[in-house]
Amino acid sequence: MANLAVFASGSGTNFQAIAEALRTTRHRTACLITDNKNAFALRRAETLGIPSHCISYKGRSREEAEAEMLSILSPYRITYIALAGYMRLLTPRLIDAYPSRIVNIHPSLLPKYAGTHGIADSYASSDMELGITIHYVDYGLDSGPIILQKSFIRSSAESMDDIEARIHELEHLWYPRVIATLLDAAEIEEKTH
Repeated sequence: MANLAVFASGSGTNFQAIAEALRTTRHRTACLITDNKNAFALRRAETLGIPSHCISYKGRSREEAEAEMLSILSPYRITYIALAGYMRLLTPRLIDAYPSRIVNIHPSLLPKYAGTHGIADSYASSDMELGITIHYVDYGLDSGPIILQKSFIRSSAESMDDIEARIHELEHLWYPRVIATLLDAAEIEEKTH
């Protein structure tokens, strides 16, 4: 069994999709980490019976906040971290603590439209093909190696809400699948070493 930590800052729909999907595997969503005490993801965690931790960045450096995160994560024996709408850049300290074991989902076809407005920027573009990217986290902004991209062709009649719904549908389908595959591979790797 491999343990996953999910980091989320907002509503937590991807967190819930991941947690529910992992219940059908040998793996588990060990905890939720958030930086937002008002994140709806906290309620989802409570409903799902998953421990949650709110780490405040207020009045301290990212490194200080992440030092607290690392101390919280340690007892869970985390195999992977999945960023699911986590609206902060991680420092090298946290990234290096989980080398090639932190993944992110982004609502655009990277390298296009990196950053916090991926859906809006995609929608505002003239691109007909839109979609999602699942990638490893490195020191840059949405710049890590790509694991998977999935896309669709939009119609000119679709609203921003329509596009957002289609992107979330892809996220909720593919992110849990990719995470389960990565956890399976990590478990096999651990057994052979």
